[in-house]
Amino acid sequence: MAGRRATTHWAYAREMQKRFPDIRVEEDRIYIVDGSVWTSAGMTAGLDLALAMVEKDLGGDTARSVAHGLVMHQRRAGDQSQHSEMLDLAPKSDRIQNALNYARQNLSRALTVEELAEAAHLSPRQFSRVFTLETGQSPAKAVERLRLEAARLMIEQSRHPFDVIAKETGFRDRRHLRDAFMRGFGIPPQAVRRDAHLEVQRTF
Repeated sequence: MAGRRATTHWAYAREMQKRFPDIRVEEDRIYIVDGSVWTSAGMTAGLDLALAMVEKDLGGDTARSVAHGLVMHQRRAGDQSQHSEMLDLAPKSDRIQNALNYARQNLSRALTVEELAEAAHLSPRQFSRVFTLETGQSPAKAVERLRLEAARLMIEQSRHPFDVIAKETGFRDRRHLRDAFMRGFGIPPQAVRRDAHLEVQRTF
């Protein structure tokens, strides 16, 4: 196992690294395949890993059929982050949660403060104040984080052109998408797609 890459649930990653100093624990991954060693993060990540095994042995059609039987989306890429922007924002009230849900379901729209405030049944001024108090982010910053997460997933899991991904997730164009990725992740969208492609190649 020395020198192998591995992952586990983020809550136990440091303990795993402490117990097994000869391996490289990558705590923010859904699952990792390093040669014959497969490791995953949590319970649902284990299902993603299992689907990856099915796809490797029996092909994509069979993996999709199994996912359908389990009422799952097609498996997530192994290098996908364990963290979710919705969980990180963690609003305390249903009203703000409803606004976030509305935003995530309508990312292709402009999503003004007025529109989000209406979804939360608050005045725009009250909404902005309560939203920032509960999430620690301004509405605009939170929406950009949701857009970035959605765009990253589309880049990792599809072959859609960047112009299409930008439009679907609410960015003006591919240049706007690239600028947001550089601010949020420090790398361009092209690098995310390349890394996802390399992860698939390592799996197979």
